[in-house]
Amino acid sequence: MEIKDVLDDANKRMDSAVEDARKKFAAVRTGRASVSLLDNVTVEYYGTQMPLNQVATIHAPEATLLTVQPFDPTQINNIEKAILASDLGFNPSNDGKFIRVPVPPLTEERRKQMVKVVHEFAEEHRTAVRNIRRDANDQLKKMLKEKTISEDNERDALDEVQKLTDRHIARINELSEHKEKEVMTV
Repeated sequence: MEIKDVLDDANKRMDSAVEDARKKFAAVRTGRASVSLLDNVTVEYYGTQMPLNQVATIHAPEATLLTVQPFDPTQINNIEKAILASDLGFNPSNDGKFIRVPVPPLTEERRKQMVKVVHEFAEEHRTAVRNIRRDANDQLKKMLKEKTISEDNERDALDEVQKLTDRHIARINELSEHKEKEVMTV
């Protein structure tokens, strides 16, 4: 294994941590309706748990409304039950073809709770990036110990790993700050 391989692997893993953070932030509820709010809802579909977006089409026609149209109309009650059971605080209603999911406005207290959730997600992902840095540094130190790289190369590579870490943590912080503003905007 070469230094370049260690750096490339660390960069890919850090990129995936940032991408995972972006997905988690998208699922955090703001005052606006977003189809990603229902990403974590699973429906029992003929005996199997399936993500909602694989059994229905989800739309956000208004800022305070989501509509869910099942591919199989016989599953409308299962989908409605899954949304109710999802702990998102939604109260769906169906008319036999569509499920309407009104998105109530967030209270100030709930907004503050959501900001805490955003901070927790951000810290989890910053920790993941730091763990990737530790793994890369350990690999570089092992390479030095095995004398496959020189001390100067190791030092340069460690600096490069730190730069990667700083850049990815900055991206996570940026996403976090953006989501926090979005949540607190009334």
